[in-house]
Amino acid sequence: MRRTGAEATFPIVCVGGSAGGLDAYTRLLRHLPSDLGVAIVIVNHLRTVATLLHEILPRYTEMPVELISERLLIEPNHVFIIPPQRDLHVLDGEFLLKPISKPRGWPDVITVFLCSLARHWHGQLIAVIVSGYDGDGAAALCAIKEVGGITIAQKLETAGQPDMPESAIESGCIDFVLSPEDIAREIIRIAHGNT
Repeated sequence: MRRTGAEATFPIVCVGGSAGGLDAYTRLLRHLPSDLGVAIVIVNHLRTVATLLHEILPRYTEMPVELISERLLIEPNHVFIIPPQRDLHVLDGEFLLKPISKPRGWPDVITVFLCSLARHWHGQLIAVIVSGYDGDGAAALCAIKEVGGITIAQKLETAGQPDMPESAIESGCIDFVLSPEDIAREIIRIAHGNT
């Protein structure tokens, strides 16, 4: 039987990154069990380059890794990858893809997705900002906290490019600053209800 959006109350973990993000994604996924009951959504900065994350990341997790398509059902124990040149939204337990709203300059796809989650997801939200240039995602972190979500930035000395986690920390709306391995431990703790 098809689950409705109203029943979609499992946690979503949004992991936002760009330059240097692959190292953080692999270190994080290696330490997450495949039956944790959360959906992992990796929102990586890409403009025109095709993402290969859905081909690379299955080496580091037993969870299915899927490139997001329009109206794809959000499921726990899956890793979802944003496609290039799209803004990502959620509604009624499904992903929605829209043309990228900021085609020039630094993308803000992480901010767009986090804002959509804050408005439309009824389960626990965990926003994670890892290695990358610029400050995408930082502007939405306070909105995540306002709806009871938890925000985490990668520890700067563990990031290949610290701009994005540094901007996240400077937002004043970060709960934890951790290495990728410790981010995984915190996600496990939250998923087990030990908040």
